[in-house]
Amino acid sequence: MTMDELKRQAAAQALEHVQDGMKLGLGTGSTAKHFVDLLGARIAQTGLKVIGVPTSEATRAQAESCGVPLTTLDAIDRLDLTVDGADEIDANLNLIKGGGGALLGEKFVAAASDRMFVIADDSKWVEVLGRFPLPIEVIPFGLAATRRAIAGVFGACGLSGEMAVRQDGSGHAFVTDGGHWIIDARLGQISDAPRLAGLLGAIPGVVEHGLFIGLASIAMLAGSNGIRTFERP
Repeated sequence: MTMDELKRQAAAQALEHVQDGMKLGLGTGSTAKHFVDLLGARIAQTGLKVIGVPTSEATRAQAESCGVPLTTLDAIDRLDLTVDGADEIDANLNLIKGGGGALLGEKFVAAASDRMFVIADDSKWVEVLGRFPLPIEVIPFGLAATRRAIAGVFGACGLSGEMAVRQDGSGHAFVTDGGHWIIDARLGQISDAPRLAGLLGAIPGVVEHGLFIGLASIAMLAGSNGIRTFERP
C-alpha cells in the first residue's frame, strides 16, 4: 500500500468510533484530511448526526465542502473526540505537531476534547521526540528577543540546534491563521519533552509550541501489517 493509502486506513478505523450526537474536533494535515473526507461521506450515506470544530481555515473549507456541520469553541465548551494527525509520536503518546502550521488551533481543540485520537502511518513513531523540527509559533514583534529566550531555554534543557523562521512558497515568512510566524527548531532529540514544553510556554513572545504533552488518548498507526493501536500509559 502507498503511504496515502495507509493514512486513509488509519482514518477509516478512527471513524468507526464516531457515534450519533458527537461533537468532534477536526484536525489538519494529510492524514486528518482523509478523516474529514470519510466523515463527510458517512454523513451523506447514513445521515449521521455530528457537529465538528475545525482546527484551521483549511480544514473548515474542506469540512464545508464535504457537508460536515460546523460550530466553534465559542458556542460549545467541550468536545467528545478530536481526530488529528501528528508529525511524531513517542511511547507515552507525547507528540510533535505543527508541520502544517496549525498547531495553535490544534492544541486549542485537543485541550477541549474528552479524547484525542491520533492517526498516522507508522513512520511517525519514534523512541525520542525531536527528529522532526519542533514548530514554535511566535509573535513577529520582538522576534530577536524571543529567539534569544528560546535559545536560553534550549540551553537549560541541554539542547541545541538550528532555528529558522518558516517560509512560504514565495520565500516570505509563513503566516499562521492567527497572524503569527513559526520558528522551526532542529533539536535532534528532546530528552525531557514535558520540561521543555513548560519552559517554552513561559516565554512572552511564544504563542504556542508543537509539543503536545498528555493530550493524546490513543494512537492508530497504519503500516504494512495493518493498524496498530496504542493507548497512553
